[in-house]
Amino acid sequence: MKLLILGGGNNQINAIKRSKEKGITTIVSDYYEDAPGKEISDYGELVSTFDVEGNMKVAKKYDIDGIMTIGTDQPIYTVAKVANELKIPSFLSVDTAKAVTNKRVMKKVFDDNNIPTVNYVLINRNFKESELKNIKFPVVIKPVDSQGQRGIFKLNSIDEIREKIEDTLSFSREDVVLVEEYYKSEEITVSGWVHEGNTHIILVTDRVTFTSNKHIGICLAHDFPSKFLYEYHEDIYDITRQIVEAFKIKEGPIYFQMLIGNEGIKVNEVACRIGGAYEDQLIPLLTGIDILDMVIDYSLGKKVDCTKLQKYDLLKNNKKASVQLFFARPGKIKDLSDLTEINNLPGIVEAKFNFKVGDELKKIVNATARAGYMIIVGKDNETLANNINRAFKHLKIYDEEGNNLVTQYKIY
Repeated sequence: MKLLILGGGNNQINAIKRSKEKGITTIVSDYYEDAPGKEISDYGELVSTFDVEGNMKVAKKYDIDGIMTIGTDQPIYTVAKVANELKIPSFLSVDTAKAVTNKRVMKKVFDDNNIPTVNYVLINRNFKESELKNIKFPVVIKPVDSQGQRGIFKLNSIDEIREKIEDTLSFSREDVVLVEEYYKSEEITVSGWVHEGNTHIILVTDRVTFTSNKHIGICLAHDFPSKFLYEYHEDIYDITRQIVEAFKIKEGPIYFQMLIGNEGIKVNEVACRIGGAYEDQLIPLLTGIDILDMVIDYSLGKKVDCTKLQKYDLLKNNKKASVQLFFARPGKIKDLSDLTEINNLPGIVEAKFNFKVGDELKKIVNATARAGYMIIVGKDNETLANNINRAFKHLKIYDEEGNNLVTQYKIY
């Protein structure tokens, strides 16, 4: 069988490897010629994951049996469009795929179905001040159809919006931006699977982000379980089911981001994919549910084994884990830590760099600056914290002056 995987980046590597292990011919489309996934796939095509027509041509060229992506938002729409055109399996209808990848549509679904979200307005570059009369500052402005925290800014005035709106629009294919009231809160992510319309929540994690305004929303870590799980689990379950019903999600992975503050839970955004914090590895590690296999099998029209999913109870899961999505200061990489040494440290499941010697690390403006990741476990919170802090002491990215560029932004 032939499977087209959209994206050949670090988030898609495991999907490509797993597909090949299953004897599937894998084709990878990616905008970057040197995308690492192309080195291990059977075929690679220089096509953007956003390009519906381009991927349609690739799909027809190879006469594919299935199409999928993981760990990335916008290509979900491409997957649905191509699958619909070619009459091959798709988790989502084209309309649902549009709604979960475009915040303009997404917010309307929230409003129409009384799903709690922050107060917002959509504006274009020629907006009038009066359009913001019901919005309280500070605000967060976002592209309606981008990903990876690109073009997102926390702003304090209308003048600042005018100053930044072109930057935000540069990451969008639309001519409007989303302006949301800033909600002082902490974030959680809900990972799950919908089977025959029934919602199964698999993980709820704390989504640890930068505290500085200029890096708003950029994720540093996912910690399991969320410290909010037991207090808010009924609300989390109710809102998750409400979202699934409102967006007409019948089958497949879900990945919802929620904000918890003094006004309770507000939904930040929703996606229908495996998360981008290596949940394809984290979920089976913590639950035994092989969510990656489930996505691959469904995408090829095979029966999905939901036995473990249906027996699983999140509230009885006592495991502790953290995915550390580490960053580094700007500089040219002269040398890197020996990953074998780090991977042999207590609690380390996997550690990887996203860059190599000779690469130039840019300043942090969005999630693409991520230097690598570590999946870490511990028998209890104290052990997990010790394992995380120990790993960072061994983690080195040296510049040409011998400085270690790695920065641990949260001490556990």
